[in-house]
Amino acid sequence: ADPDTLFAALASGEPRIAVRSGNLLAPRLRRLPVAEGPGPEAWPGATGTVVVTGADTEHGAALAHRLVTVHKVESLLLVDSVADAGTQSVAAPAPTGADIVRVAADGRHPEPLRAALAVAPRPVSAVVHAADDPELALWIDELTAGSELASFVAVSGVGASGASGVSCASGVSVDGALVEAMVRNRRLRNLPGSFLARVGGSADPGPAGDGTGWACGPLLSAFDLALTANPLTNPPTLLSIAPGLLAEGSQLPGLYAGLAELPPSQRSEPDEAVTAALRDRLAALDERARRVLLDDLVRTHASAVLHRSGPEAIPSDRAFRDLGLTSMAVVELRNRLTESTGLPLPTTVVFDHPTPEALAARLRAEILGGVTQPVTEPALAADPGEPLAIVGMACRLPGGVAGPEDLWRLVSEGRDAVSGFPEDRGWDLDGLFDADPDRAGTSYTRQGGFLHEAGLFDAGFFGISPREAMAMDPQQRLLLETSWEALERSGIDPLSLKGSDVGVFSGVFGQGYGATGTGLVAPEVEGFASTGSAGSVASGRVSYVLGFEGPAVTVDTACSSSLVAIHLAAQALRQGECSMALAGGATVMATPGTFVEFSRQRALATDGRCKAFSSSADGTGWAEGAGVVVLERLSVARERGHRVLAVLRGSAVNQDGASNGLTAPNGLAQQRVIRKALAG
Repeated sequence: ADPDTLFAALASGEPRIAVRSGNLLAPRLRRLPVAEGPGPEAWPGATGTVVVTGADTEHGAALAHRLVTVHKVESLLLVDSVADAGTQSVAAPAPTGADIVRVAADGRHPEPLRAALAVAPRPVSAVVHAADDPELALWIDELTAGSELASFVAVSGVGASGASGVSCASGVSVDGALVEAMVRNRRLRNLPGSFLARVGGSADPGPAGDGTGWACGPLLSAFDLALTANPLTNPPTLLSIAPGLLAEGSQLPGLYAGLAELPPSQRSEPDEAVTAALRDRLAALDERARRVLLDDLVRTHASAVLHRSGPEAIPSDRAFRDLGLTSMAVVELRNRLTESTGLPLPTTVVFDHPTPEALAARLRAEILGGVTQPVTEPALAADPGEPLAIVGMACRLPGGVAGPEDLWRLVSEGRDAVSGFPEDRGWDLDGLFDADPDRAGTSYTRQGGFLHEAGLFDAGFFGISPREAMAMDPQQRLLLETSWEALERSGIDPLSLKGSDVGVFSGVFGQGYGATGTGLVAPEVEGFASTGSAGSVASGRVSYVLGFEGPAVTVDTACSSSLVAIHLAAQALRQGECSMALAGGATVMATPGTFVEFSRQRALATDGRCKAFSSSADGTGWAEGAGVVVLERLSVARERGHRVLAVLRGSAVNQDGASNGLTAPNGLAQQRVIRKALAG
């Protein structure tokens, strides 16, 4: 399978996945029609002796009572475990109204059972195996081989069925699987056999020990069906799922997704009166209060389904799948919301609206009509000369710099960040360097400032598939990472800004990532190449992934791109186009083309190092990096309690760069502005 398919399989949350021709297949149980038998009154097994194993257990005793009171059995052979020989469980008294023979036996001591069968008052007509003893089941199968049995029903506990898929003690699971295999073997021999697996619930025989409360009725109904249905044409295995357990999705695997739809009698039905009351309540609130009320409603029910401490434990923008909501729990959440809102919600409503806030918006639209508009803080225009605050920043720079602290440490220690060409980009390092500046296709320097970790990216963190991540220009990846980190460093949860008017202004310089013929992008990811390499997507991808709704602008003015991005961000903030802005840029050289080009111009420093303002200057040096700052108007930053790292003052820059403003496109002037701002 290709990497994307494998990633999808791992992200599905399914414990078992089969890949067939690129398709992901997960096991599911489905309902099959079961032809009902003649009914308890006409059940042929009632005329003979019915063997019940595990009669000293609560569920075994409940089944014995059921046979006498409902199926009118007049003769029972009750088999207790050897450990309780000569005694009778207080919690499981024998039924009255039938001839009772009671023996103690198990798979290691079957002789008492053999003797009892030989002297049974009536011919054996049916077997109900309720003991957790597969060896005993095999013995009964052998000892009754010559009898004309109307039914042979094996009942197993939670998770014991090989088909149930429920985690349980390994011994219980193995025992159940052995008994189920024995039942299927009987069917292959044209002998009656049914396997009934109990999933969930407890064996409660009721206050009188008469089986009336055992498994709350549905399991007894399933037992009646297994006992009386045609044992040769109906499915050999039946599941009895305790009421309400399908709603407890965290306890059951996805195997049960096909059974999640409850019968009409157990569903929460729409109620227009409930909807009308909720509509009146919402009508009296403003839009923000409506959103809060419905969001709390969804999160409250989601927390109950997931057994969390309360709605505060359910983030509004977190996907239900990531929170652990399985396909079973989805049905319970839908039912709870139907009951609370009165709306006829489909089973797929949680899949179609995968976060609490999205689901709350759907409820709002259903109740009040129309389309819910995102609620954002108004961006009010301020004084064009108002200072701007840098409240957060993040960077990736040569020399292993992964943040501002690393940068200041590198500068203060006077370390050299220049290094040799990277070895992980597919460059022909042996043929790339040549000291002759006139040799075509070569560079006469082999050093620069490189981000040797530029290829590392946690795509899953940002919800990006492996194939798309491979097609993404590393500059886009770095802008995502540094934007997230810049917000975190400012004390802001990036996810909390979803739907707000944050602007993104990014400076990038096309470096040829994924260009035709480079071989850097594999053919299977070509479908993502256009967006992965387009500079216009760089800022838009940050806005999309983080859910921002402010302006998104990408600029390419060569070496001044990042400064111009900050200039545009400052204008947008002062004009009220956004209340916060992420501004900066990224450069990663995907190809050595810049080195080759400037080698032909003889404009490179031979050692890859710039020597500005020095008499030894012999050319430029190329380096990579990424940096993002978080900008707000100073008054807004103070109002929100954000820590101010630096202040950008002024409203204009003269052509000579004398002012400390940030409104002119002159690259040299802007560099002076940034240096002065960061210095003060």
